[in-house]
Amino acid sequence: MTIDDIQCIGVVGTGQMGCGIANVVAMSGWDVLLLDVSSAIVKVALERIKADLERAVTKGILHPGHVAPCVARLHPIGRIEELAEAQFVIEATPEDSELKTDLFRQMGVCCKPETILASNTSSISITLLGKAAERPDCVVGIHFMNPAPVMRLVEIVRGLETSQETVARATGLVMRMGKTPVICIDTPGFIVNRLLIPMINEAICLLQERQGESDSERTPEAIDLAMTAGANHPQGPLALADRIGLDTVLAICEVLHHDLGDSKFSPNPLLRKYVEAGWLGRKSGRGFYVYPPRLAIGI
Repeated sequence: MTIDDIQCIGVVGTGQMGCGIANVVAMSGWDVLLLDVSSAIVKVALERIKADLERAVTKGILHPGHVAPCVARLHPIGRIEELAEAQFVIEATPEDSELKTDLFRQMGVCCKPETILASNTSSISITLLGKAAERPDCVVGIHFMNPAPVMRLVEIVRGLETSQETVARATGLVMRMGKTPVICIDTPGFIVNRLLIPMINEAICLLQERQGESDSERTPEAIDLAMTAGANHPQGPLALADRIGLDTVLAICEVLHHDLGDSKFSPNPLLRKYVEAGWLGRKSGRGFYVYPPRLAIGI
């Protein structure tokens, strides 16, 4: 099977990342099978993707005539067995090892033997997921940055037994989407999160340490400004954490801390407290910043 043989791509999980990935896949001309735990969730996802496409039109990113064809390529499905119609599947469920391994076990049974099974995981072992699927040569990481329609980079993660052919197909797929692939070994956090998450965690530590100072000195804005103006980062670490989702940041911290055993990856208690409160960032409307509804879920 070559890239030209891929006609249909499955996306499992229709949260923030799943919607973004489905958007990119549909805009690239492939049919998309959308699967989640309920039809109601998928219906909301379809509405969100359409809204994101229309927002891209207003920003001049997308031609108005492309919205309807993209929406027409999105096909909700209700059972995992229906993924058998896809030649490539991208899993984009929450960063939970048990959930992902169970999904890959099921996909390994119901998908055709030649189908490539990819995970958008930020930190979980691709080797582990390959073993669960019982076809480790056909399992690969394909980690999009958030928001997927905007960010160029995609990490292609080679598990211990991922074949070179699978890596080549995943790389070709990403390039046809107009993205920039970087091939990574299957190490905790891969490249981006191995470097990014300690910075975000340290920024949260700074915020917690400054709790006794004046309001003007202990704001997330002050910490983020130091990195945007001082290190030329396009976005500060706390604003970026809100965009990623604080629950996802916490999950990645915990995986890195567990797998590497290094205290620098231990999640700050303030991060855990925010997640317990449901302050997850842009997707919930509140994290280190407060977001109006229009911005909470937009690109």
